[in-house]
Amino acid sequence: MRYLSFLFVLLTACSPRIPSSIPVERIQIARDQWGVPHIMAPTDAEVAYGFGWAQCEDSFNTLQEQMLAIQGKFGEVQGKDGVIADFGIQFMGLRELVESRYESDLSPDFRHYLEEYVAGINNYAALHPREVLLKKLFPLRPQDVVIGYLMGLVELSQARPHLEAIVGDQVLPNTGPNFPKGSNAIAISSTKTTDGKTYLAINSHQPLEGWYSWYEAHLISEEGLNILGGTFPGGATIFHGVNEQLGWAHTVNHVDLSDIYQLEMHPNGDLRYRYDGEWLELEEVSYRAKVKIGPVKLPIKRKIYRSIYGPTFQTDQGFFAWRFVAGQDIRAVEQWYHMNKAQNYTQFRAALEMQAIPSTNIVYADRRDTLFFISNAKAPIRDTDYQWRALLPGNTAQTNWDSYYPIDSLPQVLNPSSGYLYNTNNTPYSASAPTDNPPLRKSQGTMSFQLPDMENSRSIRFQELISSFDKMSYEDFKRIKFDQQYGDQIQSREIMNLNLIFDLDPDHQPSIRTEIQQLKDWNRSFDIDNRTAPLFICTIQQLVQKLSVADRYEWRGQITRADAYQAITAAKAFLLEHHGSTNIPLCDFQRHRRGAVDLPLGGGPDVLAAMYSVEQPDGTFKGIAGESYIELVRFGPEGVEIETIHAYGSSEKPESPHYTDQMEHFVRQELKTMSLDKVEVLRQAKQVYAPKRVLRQ
Repeated sequence: MRYLSFLFVLLTACSPRIPSSIPVERIQIARDQWGVPHIMAPTDAEVAYGFGWAQCEDSFNTLQEQMLAIQGKFGEVQGKDGVIADFGIQFMGLRELVESRYESDLSPDFRHYLEEYVAGINNYAALHPREVLLKKLFPLRPQDVVIGYLMGLVELSQARPHLEAIVGDQVLPNTGPNFPKGSNAIAISSTKTTDGKTYLAINSHQPLEGWYSWYEAHLISEEGLNILGGTFPGGATIFHGVNEQLGWAHTVNHVDLSDIYQLEMHPNGDLRYRYDGEWLELEEVSYRAKVKIGPVKLPIKRKIYRSIYGPTFQTDQGFFAWRFVAGQDIRAVEQWYHMNKAQNYTQFRAALEMQAIPSTNIVYADRRDTLFFISNAKAPIRDTDYQWRALLPGNTAQTNWDSYYPIDSLPQVLNPSSGYLYNTNNTPYSASAPTDNPPLRKSQGTMSFQLPDMENSRSIRFQELISSFDKMSYEDFKRIKFDQQYGDQIQSREIMNLNLIFDLDPDHQPSIRTEIQQLKDWNRSFDIDNRTAPLFICTIQQLVQKLSVADRYEWRGQITRADAYQAITAAKAFLLEHHGSTNIPLCDFQRHRRGAVDLPLGGGPDVLAAMYSVEQPDGTFKGIAGESYIELVRFGPEGVEIETIHAYGSSEKPESPHYTDQMEHFVRQELKTMSLDKVEVLRQAKQVYAPKRVLRQ
């Protein structure tokens, strides 16, 4: 066994696809008491090497799973579910896009940065062969990382349902029940704070585990890189965070960045389709993968096509093409790099001008007390004669967009007189006080931003809370961020008229009279002692399931009173079966679990401190998405003050002391102090070391 391990290391080391020549002894990885890696080196590229190495130390399995799917090899490890991911990612055509543009579209300096990031990962794999899930995954290439970014952007820009719809032989997508993608971002000017500092809340609502769960890190070089924040395993940059001068938070927005077209095929039945009066030939593309079934790996082959619009699929209803913004530009990873290094608003704005990140709102603040909000989108300029949310004709260049609105045309606010900006995935036309909000422009019709009336429970609650302050303290700011209560209205993304359940007549359904009255009397809080929150959570899940089964689950779907009665009845039955009562404290019902740690968990659907949970075999609900990585920032004359918390800890390895060490602080809404100061980081570090290198010929 030792000989085989040595042979694997030697063969990997000799591979010409690990181009690193940097002296790894110049890289320092300083682990603080929480195990968070602070990666320091003279150059950005050396930091990137250490970043790749540190991620492998903490999240190697998750990183490998993404890369396996990117390379079309996940089915060899995961079986049927893995091969579905393999083909889905291949069908997007992302590898072909990246391979054709990698050298031309990314700058030489940034390609070097990516090469060193990948070298750090490859060398970790070579030195830890027992942790490798599939030997032939390695060595990775920088192109794999870029594809990983694009894959995530397909998800963030909400294009994936269109692919699933076509592959599933549906003409338009049926999204089905899932947890909404969401986040909070808040910026408060020094004119509105009692201590004269500028506040920023970076508060994403992501899955707590898996491919898109947060990984905290600090990157610092002598070339101007010094940023602390969150990324995902496989991320070569910080996605949102703070450096010595500025910080920003992302939230998911809802812009139309994906289209489906039905092609008009030639009557002879061949692979020609009409386009502007001509008959064009479809390009046939075959993809291969392997699926693991027991000890055997079986090869599978799938065929799709390429049209002038993009990936094209044959279904029982004909040929359908798919065009999506996330598949048009490979530079998002480099744009984030420039955002990481920006030192003022002008440089940050210049990075945004790249328009390589297709979506996500951005709330920005800096030490100069600049506040900025933009509902960022690489929005196609589309012909207004077509209904872009519907199935489009695939026989005309009029539907084949290839240009985009400039950044200045997007909803945005700079330095509002109100002194605050925010977004909770609500309409971008409600980003500050009413007098400071962006105007609704006619040109934004085909972009399909949420309309001004499209608020959500978090935005409604935030507006209620912020309106009570002329000036606020940092403690006030934290209370708003950690608020676990609905406001005067509940405005659900999934259920437009959710407030109906509070207007039911208890006497109309005697069997659930007590539960209807319990909901009517509820103070709408999700603190851990609340005794109605479990009933509400169970009711909501029943309603979402009902709408899905009845094919009424859509943006702002509506329920009937009959739906509500049935949901409350089912929720009552569940709680009685598993808990003996519908009047139980949330702490007994909703739990924060990992390994041997099992803690009460507050929060609920679409409150500011959001939490989404799912049923467990014992009748409790486990939190799986919502509050995840939190970073609160104060900019002042003396510098930057940072507090953060992670839902679990810095490592996903069960044997690590940092697998669960932040959980208790997380459920108590307590934060840990972090620093950008290199001297301070090294002074407090519990461990400082350099990555190792594989020997080369």
